[in-house]
Amino acid sequence: MIRLRKGTVGARFTILYAGVFLLSGVVLLALTFVLSDTEVASVGPPPPGGDGMTGAQRHILQLQRQLGDTEANQSRQLLVGSLLALVVMAIVSLLVGRALARRVLRPLRLITAATRRISADNLDRRLAVSGPADEVKDLADTIDGLLERLEASFAAQRRFVANASHELRTPLATMRASLDVAIAKPGVPAQTLVVGDRLRTQLDQVDQLLNGFLVLARAQHGALAEAAVVDLDDLVTRALTGHAAGIAAKRLDVTARLRAADARGDAALLSRMVQNVIDNAVAHNEEDGWIHAETVREGAEVRFVVQTGGRVLAQGDVDRLARPFERLGADRTGSENGSGLGLSIVAAIAAAHGGRLDLLARPQGGLRVSIALPAGATA
Repeated sequence: MIRLRKGTVGARFTILYAGVFLLSGVVLLALTFVLSDTEVASVGPPPPGGDGMTGAQRHILQLQRQLGDTEANQSRQLLVGSLLALVVMAIVSLLVGRALARRVLRPLRLITAATRRISADNLDRRLAVSGPADEVKDLADTIDGLLERLEASFAAQRRFVANASHELRTPLATMRASLDVAIAKPGVPAQTLVVGDRLRTQLDQVDQLLNGFLVLARAQHGALAEAAVVDLDDLVTRALTGHAAGIAAKRLDVTARLRAADARGDAALLSRMVQNVIDNAVAHNEEDGWIHAETVREGAEVRFVVQTGGRVLAQGDVDRLARPFERLGADRTGSENGSGLGLSIVAAIAAAHGGRLDLLARPQGGLRVSIALPAGATA
């Protein structure tokens, strides 16, 4: 049975090949019958009979009539046989046309499959189609040129992030040193010491974030610099403990189901990933809401899942949260609720470790954040 997808190039090629084949058959059949009728007409009708005809003439006349009847029967049989043959060839032409279409489009299918396997993480791959310099190879070379330009653009962007993060660490270190000197002087008021401690904590967090950007930029160029086995359940426990004040302020009901889940990667980046997810769950939760955190190992993957309650969200809006500076509605535009980079950094860290981030708008309301990472060790 022939399966043709409507609107595809393969279907159009199949119909075109079959149509040309059938049209040729119809023209050939018509020419056969025209020539056959011309030959019969050239024989001419038998001469009219008469009483003056001899026996030999009457015998010849009888033979001519029999020959005419035989030719008429043969013409009818030829017509019926030709029509049956045309029907059979119509089916055969579709099969042959489909085979020809598949053969012609095979290079395009290979190019499509190879292009789909290329992502932002392996832009160095090329199609490298070999063969004659035809339209298909020209298309493949054009795509290779596009990939080369994209690779250069991505590399320049990653170098900029790495260089900017590195340059920012110098003034940050200067600020930390100046702050340490200022609060170390004798006679500093207690209130100034409290503010200094808070600033030092914030500077440390910024330093960790910049260090994470540096490692992430290196990871996007290749393998992670310092990969180790990291306990995700321990990271989640510490993140929840660090957000105890915010959880208490909103009177959130927090439940955790943390099972052994070891991932392999950079400890600082994975810690930042978990911190961002928990911070997002606390900061964008409602009063008297709830948070459920879970870690589990599933085959060769470990999964970290955080669910929160709240209003019903549109999945289309949720899908955009992994992009930089994307927020949900007016309640997420205030500066006190972050810069809109939290989940985009989570997605980047997960991708750098060979994992993925999935965001799901819960039908009952709220958000489900799921991160899958390669397991760190065999079970």
